[in-house]
Amino acid sequence: MLDCGFSVRQVQQRLARLGRVPADIDALLVTHEHSDHASGAGAIARRHGIRVFMTPGTYAGCRDQDIPTLNMLNCHAPLEIGDLRIEPVPVPHDAREPCQFVFEAGNLRLGVLTDAGHVTRHMLNAYEGCDTLMLECNHDLEMLARGPYPPALRQRVGGDLGHLNNAQAAKMVDDLRGGGLGRVLAAHVSEKNNTHALARAALAASFDCDPEEIEVVAQDAGIAWQAVAASQMA
Repeated sequence: MLDCGFSVRQVQQRLARLGRVPADIDALLVTHEHSDHASGAGAIARRHGIRVFMTPGTYAGCRDQDIPTLNMLNCHAPLEIGDLRIEPVPVPHDAREPCQFVFEAGNLRLGVLTDAGHVTRHMLNAYEGCDTLMLECNHDLEMLARGPYPPALRQRVGGDLGHLNNAQAAKMVDDLRGGGLGRVLAAHVSEKNNTHALARAALAASFDCDPEEIEVVAQDAGIAWQAVAASQMA
């Protein structure tokens, strides 16, 4: 499980939609300490004994530090959990020691990247060769500029330690396509500063596909199980 910003009850409900229960979870990886990603980590660890992995900086920033199953991870060192090989990827974000992850099983690679203010060379190298990438398309620049956020929050969201906008995400997809990227999903899409249509259009332009082929991960509805298939690109 990646991140837990929900109550135990909400997690159980969301798992049930996928035909799973908390006992099926081997581990919880936490990307950073912001409440929408980490607020439920301690509670679910205490209730169900799930191992929790996070960086020392992330733990230092968590409000709930009562995590009896805590495992500190090095964001520069791969780890293995069951059959998964997991590569943490340090990212620029306004948190203490944030990282995102690439998951590898056999010859398949799934990358998850949200909550990053810009794309670094290290990030491009880490996500190269992913078959599927779940990528942040947080905001549209024009909508953010005209939106309801106060100036300080607009500056934070759009800054180098904030969130990826549609154009940044599209540029990353364009840069990764030569490495065999076969599928991309849009995630962490702002309800106030973006639309699903704009996010789809931006990624589709770089991915050379119909916008309707780009699936958007919605916060409330979530997403069904997805198959990670090896890319057929040369």
